[in-house]
Amino acid sequence: QVQLVESGGGLVQPGGSLRLSCAASGSIFSIYDMRWYRQTPGKQRELVAAISSGGRTNYADSVKGRFTISRDNAKNTVYLRMNNLKPEDTAVYYCNADYGLSSSTNFSSWGQGTQVTVSS
Repeated sequence: QVQLVESGGGLVQPGGSLRLSCAASGSIFSIYDMRWYRQTPGKQRELVAAISSGGRTNYADSVKGRFTISRDNAKNTVYLRMNNLKPEDTAVYYCNADYGLSSSTNFSSWGQGTQVTVSS
């Protein structure tokens, strides 16, 4: 009932920047926590950043100080600003959101993923 559509990935040189976007659509009562994960082939998805409905944020140590997560509740959208990108940041980035279809029923959805490649 809820879909997450990601955009903003691409190829960038080391030290460059990208901004990822993830827009939620569907029959949404309320969106709670929103997160960005990343994954390379054969590896587990790793949490990159998270933001609560109130704007509280958390970051993985590997990206702290370089990445910034934010959200626009009016647009049901979460963003990830990625600065000073490194080759080791190369991965497929996935958006994840916890949401309610009613005041008492909660679910979680994943985006399709967007490729970020950092290479000179």
